[in-house]
Amino acid sequence: MSRRRTFLYNGIMKTLIEDIKTGQFKNVYLLYGEETYLIRQYREKLKAALTTEGDTMNTAFFSGKDTDPKELIDLSETMPFFAERRCIFVDGSGFFKKSTEELASYMEEIPSTTCFVFTEQEVDRRGKLYKQVKKAGRAVEFKRQPEKVLMQWILGRLGREGKKITRSVMELFLSRTGNDMELIDQELEKLLCYAMDRDVIEAADVEAICANQTSGKIFEMVDAIAGKQQKKALDLYYDLLMLKEPPMRILFLITRQFQILMQLKEMTEKGFDYKYMAGKAGVPEFAVRKYIGQARSFSLRRLEAAVRDGIQAEEDVKTGKMNDQLSVELFLMTYSS
Repeated sequence: MSRRRTFLYNGIMKTLIEDIKTGQFKNVYLLYGEETYLIRQYREKLKAALTTEGDTMNTAFFSGKDTDPKELIDLSETMPFFAERRCIFVDGSGFFKKSTEELASYMEEIPSTTCFVFTEQEVDRRGKLYKQVKKAGRAVEFKRQPEKVLMQWILGRLGREGKKITRSVMELFLSRTGNDMELIDQELEKLLCYAMDRDVIEAADVEAICANQTSGKIFEMVDAIAGKQQKKALDLYYDLLMLKEPPMRILFLITRQFQILMQLKEMTEKGFDYKYMAGKAGVPEFAVRKYIGQARSFSLRRLEAAVRDGIQAEEDVKTGKMNDQLSVELFLMTYSS
C-alpha cells in the first residue's frame, strides 16, 4: 500500500514549501495551530531538508515545558561540526504563551549557522517572541482544513489506491472522523485494508470499520448532559476509559464540543449561513445542522460556563490541584445534574 501523503497548503504555507524546494532556509521557523497532522508532516519535511540522517552532533531535539531557553541559546552559539548548520527542534515548549524575553531578544542574533524549528499548538500572537520569530523567520499557522479540501485530499488518497467513493459515503465517513486529519488518515488506512481488492468504498465498509468510538461517545455524552442523564454521561466516560482514552484527552474533547456549540449558537443568532458557520467552527458543513440541534439544548451562558470550567479543570490537573480522572467526573456531574 502506498504511503505517500498529500500536503495541503495555502497562503503562507507556500513560502514554507518554497524554502524547502529552493534550500534557501530562514534561521527560525514556528509551526503552530490545531492541525497537528500537518504540523508534524511539515516538521518532518523541514528535518529531512535541513539535516543529514544520523547526524546527532549537529541536530538536537527538545520537548516539553521544562525546556531551558538558556540551554537553547548556548547550543545555538556552538558552531556546527563539519556541517553547514546546526538544527534545533523544540516541540511544545509553551514559550509562545508566556514571557520569554531572553529568547525573544536572541531571535535577532541567531548565527547564520543555526536553524530553530519550533512546533506549538497555541501561541500568543501579541507576544514578543512570536513577533520576533515572524520578523526573523517564518511563523506558519496550520488550521483545520475546510470540508471541501478534506474531501479532495481523501479522494486523492483513495484514487492513488484505485478506490472510489460516493459523496454520501464520504459524508458518512467524515461524520465519523470529524475534521481531524490525524484521525482521518488512520481511518483511511483501515478502510483501504478492509476493502482489499474491491474498487468502491461502500457505506457498509465505513459502518464496519470507522466506528470512531471516541468522537461518537463524546457527542452522546454532551447529549446526556443536555438531558440531565447523569448516569449515562458517566457510563459513557467510563467506556472511554476502558478504551484507554486518557482523561485529559476526554476533557479536551468535551470542552471542544461545548466550544463548537457555543460558536454555532452565537452565529445562528446572528443569522449566518451554514457554510460560513462551518468554516468558523471548524466542522463539516453537512454536520452543522446536527450541532445546532444539540446547541439548542443549552443557553449561551451555560455553554460559556462549560468551556470556562473545562479549561479551568485542565489547569487544575496540570498544577496538581486535582486528579485527572476525578476532574472529568466532577465536570460531568456538575453539568448533568
